[in-house]
Amino acid sequence: MSAQAAARRLRPRAFTLILGVAVAAGVVVPAAPASAAVPGLVRIAATSASNSNDFRSVTATCPVGKVLTGTGYELNGVTGEGVVDDFRPNGGPATAPTAVTVGAYEAEAFAGNWSVTAFAICANPVAGLVRVSAASVSNSNDFRSVTATCPVGKVLTGTGYELNGVTGEGVVDDFRPNGGVAAAPTSVLVGAYEAEAFAGNWSATAYAICANSLAGLVRNSAVSASNSNDFRSVTATCPVGKVLTGAGYELNGVTGEAAVDDFRPNGGPAAAPTSATSGAYEEDAFAGNWSNTAYAICATA
Repeated sequence: MSAQAAARRLRPRAFTLILGVAVAAGVVVPAAPASAAVPGLVRIAATSASNSNDFRSVTATCPVGKVLTGTGYELNGVTGEGVVDDFRPNGGPATAPTAVTVGAYEAEAFAGNWSVTAFAICANPVAGLVRVSAASVSNSNDFRSVTATCPVGKVLTGTGYELNGVTGEGVVDDFRPNGGVAAAPTSVLVGAYEAEAFAGNWSATAYAICANSLAGLVRNSAVSASNSNDFRSVTATCPVGKVLTGAGYELNGVTGEAAVDDFRPNGGPAAAPTSATSGAYEEDAFAGNWSNTAYAICATA
C-alpha cells in the first residue's frame, strides 16, 4: 500500500479521535449539590388531653429510624396561667435522643380547659448525636442558672430543661444557646426564677443535644419590641439555604414575672422547619418594659 493511500485510510479515524477528545474536553459536568447537614428533617407534634386539671404531660416521638435534633412546645388555652416545668429530651451521653416530654403546671388557679403540645424536630441518623445534661445546686434561693456544654468536638443542635422540686412555682427566663451568625453553638444556658415565693429547695437542669460538626451550623436571633404590654411574640428565621435543627429564647427585663407560653418551630411531618417562634405573657402584672428574644439553630439544608 502506498504511503498516500495509508494516509487517506487513517485520516477519518484520526479525525474521529481528535473530535472525540475535543468533545470530551468541552463537556461541562454539573457540580454535585451540597449534602444536607441533617437529611430527612421534619417536625412532629403530639398534644395532651384538654381539661381543667392543673398538670399536663405529653411526649412527641420521632418516626422509626429518625433521631431528635431539637424541641419545642406550646400551651393551648392559657395565657400566662401555665408554665412549663419539664422540657426533657430522652437519650443520654452515649445514646441518641428520639423523643421529648413536656410537662406543664398551672402557675395560678385556672378554671378553663387547656392542653400542652410537644414538638420534636427529627432527622435521619446524625453522626455522634447524644444528649448531655448539667444540674444546678439545689437550695431555696429564688434564682438558678446552669449551662450544659457539648463534649469537645461536638456542636449543639437542640435544647431542653427541667425544674426539679417546684411544681408551677418556677419559670425559665433564659434558655439561651451560645454561638452566633458565624459561630456554631456548643452549649445552652438555663436561667430560672421563682414565679411565686417558694420556701423549699429546688434546682434546674439544662439539656444539650449534641452532634459531630455539622455543615453551616450557626445561631440566628430576633428581638421583639421592648415595652410594658403583657404579651410578646417574635420569630427567629434561618438564613436562606438553611434549616432549623433546634431553638432557644430569652426574656429581657423581667425576672420571674413572665413565662414563655409558645415555643414553636414551624414545619410539619413532611416539611423541614426553618424558624422558631417565642411567645411570652406576663405571669403577674408588671409595670416595666420588657422584651423577648427568639434563637434559631440552623444548618445547611
